[in-house]
Amino acid sequence: MISPLYLLAGTLSWPVVKWLYRLRARGLEHIPEGGFVLAANHTSNFDPWPLGIPFLPKRQLRFMAKAELFNPVFTPILRAGGAFKVRRGEGDVEAMHTAAKLAREGEIVVMFPEGTRQRKGLRKKRTARPHTGAARIALVAGVPLVPAAIGGTDRLSRLGPLRVTFGEPIDLADLVELDTKRAATVATERLMARIEELKETL
Repeated sequence: MISPLYLLAGTLSWPVVKWLYRLRARGLEHIPEGGFVLAANHTSNFDPWPLGIPFLPKRQLRFMAKAELFNPVFTPILRAGGAFKVRRGEGDVEAMHTAAKLAREGEIVVMFPEGTRQRKGLRKKRTARPHTGAARIALVAGVPLVPAAIGGTDRLSRLGPLRVTFGEPIDLADLVELDTKRAATVATERLMARIEELKETL
């Protein structure tokens, strides 16, 4: 079910994203009918727009937002926009349970395994390991884990074209016998490899 506020925001954003930024989405034929976890690379705060616009007007995205944003003023807006709270840095079990429940109920739960936005041209002494939350949620909920790659959101000021490609769900069938931690680790390795492959097609 899509909330009126989400639909309004998407409707107002659609001309900008589709015409000004010339969004092109591929791989929609891989999208499952029911709930699933959608995992993508993360380069900009604008990433949810190219991910979400292709699903309008029928479906909306659900995503985690830091708990500090949920106050009496913003909570109704955030919830209508698809957000649910997470206490960042604490391994919030409640948020993971909420995400799994939403996915089981048919919602699209968006996760960015890279965590913080990745910036080009910056050298890091240590490469952060991808978070296993997306895979863990998919495994616990028993729903598909769908990879996606986004391009162009790091060039918004230059009005560069936006691209998004959705891949086939990651095969998790052989991981059901493993303990959750090991299964999530292996699934995340497969997920990140597929996201990298999809990025090459943008």
